[in-house]
Amino acid sequence: MVTLVALDASIKNNIAISIAHIYMVNKPLTKTIHHAVNVTSTEAELFAIRCGINQSIHFDNISKIIVITNSIHIARRIFDPSSHPFQTMSAAILLDLCDFFNGSDDNFIEFWECPSHLK
Repeated sequence: MVTLVALDASIKNNIAISIAHIYMVNKPLTKTIHHAVNVTSTEAELFAIRCGINQSIHFDNISKIIVITNSIHIARRIFDPSSHPFQTMSAAILLDLCDFFNGSDDNFIEFWECPSHLK
């Protein structure tokens, strides 16, 4: 089975909102909304990715996760082994992905970019 994770994050009035929608077989499964203060847009976006992946791997028979984001450059930070300020969040996401990939050799993940201006 495939889960589709559509996510976004934004900051307005110093409040970050991270949203992750998870779909399977064209049906919405769950939606998470988190608010945080004093975080960067990168942190909010990584948090949305983490929530989406974390929730997706806990559904039965999931072999493929597709993450749709308007910030593919931020998603690349997850796999960046160099030193950067978001390593803690990247490590948490990678830990979730390790669990997912250890579940089966057939499991995989894709990241798709969909710029916000395309609506």
